[in-house]
Amino acid sequence: MIRLGIRANLAQFSLLVAVNGLVGGMLGQERTVLPLLAEQAFQLTGYTFLLTYVLAFGLTKAATNYFAGTWSDRYGRKPVLVIGWLIAVPVPLLLIWAPSWGWVVAANVLLGVNQGLTWSTTVIMKIDLAGPHRRGLAMGLNEAAGYVAVAVTALATGYLAARYGLRPAPFLLGLSFAALGLGLSSLAVRETRGHAHLEASRHVTGGELTDRQVFSRTSLREPALSSASQAGMVNNLNDGLAWGLLPILFATAGLSVARIGVLAALYPAVWGVGQLLTGPLSDRWGRKWLITAGMLAQAVALGVIAAVHTFALWAAAAVLLGIGTAMVYPTLLASVGDVAHPAWRARAVGVYRLWRDGGFAVGAVLAGVIADIWGLRTAIWVVAVLTGLSGLLVAVRMYETHPVRHARIGGG
Repeated sequence: MIRLGIRANLAQFSLLVAVNGLVGGMLGQERTVLPLLAEQAFQLTGYTFLLTYVLAFGLTKAATNYFAGTWSDRYGRKPVLVIGWLIAVPVPLLLIWAPSWGWVVAANVLLGVNQGLTWSTTVIMKIDLAGPHRRGLAMGLNEAAGYVAVAVTALATGYLAARYGLRPAPFLLGLSFAALGLGLSSLAVRETRGHAHLEASRHVTGGELTDRQVFSRTSLREPALSSASQAGMVNNLNDGLAWGLLPILFATAGLSVARIGVLAALYPAVWGVGQLLTGPLSDRWGRKWLITAGMLAQAVALGVIAAVHTFALWAAAAVLLGIGTAMVYPTLLASVGDVAHPAWRARAVGVYRLWRDGGFAVGAVLAGVIADIWGLRTAIWVVAVLTGLSGLLVAVRMYETHPVRHARIGGG
């Protein structure tokens, strides 16, 4: 018998949390090592060219997110998840054997497809299982698992690189993550589309929308959905900056590989663990003001990173950046789940994640060009300003989406 709720589906929900931890580990294998590999092994000096791997990842992940939502509604969630893990297997091998930078870019195209299919599907499946009342908690647990794994893997690969070299040791972790994720998804994960159908049966209207209508609502027309989409894009724009350029900033200041690994891990670690608190808080306090405050906190943190020159201050700013991102990340997903009808929710999540992860590509181009022309710190300042403006736009345009909070304030 199909039942909604985290407690009623605890075994499958917990398994999906673990699977998303492995998804995050695939991303974390690159956070510390790849920017250093670009400079030391391939002698890349232009920031724009260096960030081609972030651009390739962002474009493919963004596009794949959209198709993951559509395919999940059409064919089911589990097949999409398994295909995503099959595509993950070659990624660490390409990074280990890459004789040229083009191989690294190709690996990140595959990584983008992997992340788009697997992360999107675990999000959709947890929303299916959780039902309407605990989406914030569900997304907090999902995103915490993913980004704690990013942080732990970034830290581990930093130490492996410092001790054994940039290749192959750090990427052997990614290979083990891909094998384990494929095995669990194939053998233990169960389909959850029936849970979405059960929830949809309890709604009277609003379920029949074309793909074009879902795209239009989520991107532009519906105030909460479109506000979430732009905030998600700007959030990942600054995450792309943190991924691609901040390790280079720290290296130019003379920090060791191990210390760069600590800073690369600190931000996603606080982000990941913080979501265990901020996800449930959004169920209690509501979504809108947590998102607004989180975007503004990120803007302040980026400004501090651009202004200071010491490890201790960079570490403090990384903590603040992680706190701000933790306030935003699961809350945006929960707000999309609040507004979208169960019949087209997977597609709405796909469109939201299309825009959100398109931020990686926008950030790679914008930050790379500005850094090449005016320097690294100027690029960080520009992204800080954009992040602050995004938070203000949420404050002006978005309404409260949490069902209980929305009812108390009379809608929006």
